[in-house]
Amino acid sequence: MKIIRAEHLGMCFGVRDAIEMAVNYASAKPLTILGDLVHNQTVVADLKSRGISTAQQPADACTPTVMVTAHGASEKAMNSARSLGLHVLEATCPLVQVAHRALAKLVQEGFHPVIIGKRGHVEVRGMTEDYPEYDIVLSEADIAQLSERPRLGVVAQTTQPIERARHLVGQIRRRFPRSDVRFIDTVCQPTKQRQHAAVELAQQCDAVVVIGGADSNNTRELVATCRRYSDQVHHVQSAADLCEEWFFTAGTVGITAGTSTPEVLIEGVGQWLKRLKAAREKSVQNEEAKCRRG
Repeated sequence: MKIIRAEHLGMCFGVRDAIEMAVNYASAKPLTILGDLVHNQTVVADLKSRGISTAQQPADACTPTVMVTAHGASEKAMNSARSLGLHVLEATCPLVQVAHRALAKLVQEGFHPVIIGKRGHVEVRGMTEDYPEYDIVLSEADIAQLSERPRLGVVAQTTQPIERARHLVGQIRRRFPRSDVRFIDTVCQPTKQRQHAAVELAQQCDAVVVIGGADSNNTRELVATCRRYSDQVHHVQSAADLCEEWFFTAGTVGITAGTSTPEVLIEGVGQWLKRLKAAREKSVQNEEAKCRRG
């Protein structure tokens, strides 16, 4: 059995920086994170073990300082926290900030904001809460519900596949040929790299393991991408979720991981697969030895 890692996989710089900021601050002063810093339970558990608290709402914070997650937040949400006398630390990924600025620029230029993303996702909430009017789309059915406007400004949640974003922008332009539809590509480079690498990986593997949190949007998107090219794709949060029977007929197994997945989890899956490979090879050797003796 051959084991291949995707060229690009695992934790991105925005997530690493957010974790480092939280750990460094909490080593000196108490800290509450507003929501999950990242959508990975292993990371969240590690932060909790360091004494870092979490709260869904600023009013529930038990420390004078709160941290906005890597997914970002609206100015409205951060000002609400400050109005309670809380000190707000921003761990917003710089590429999410780019998406916020791109949307603000479009609105300032008179475009009605349209966000390609998952309704209710924390990043999308952060992008939209400062605007009285906006639309969120993730499918052609959503586009069918849009109203015609003279100018439509489109951005994407940073973890959306760029192919989906471009397809939906094309659908918007076809539906409203008289409208000025402007698209600013805000899908982040780490997402693009991992998506492209996932395609290359799945095309050459009999089975693919995608490692990431159950609630991680970018991990689920990697799973969906891999399933377009491979019938055997397994989403796991750690090596503990792996099953031997998944790989009985797999000659080549690929590994990829979402942008909030730490290297320790990727290495754990890799070691598990290496042990399985070694056990298989030993079994084959034993069978060959029996044949020679027979």
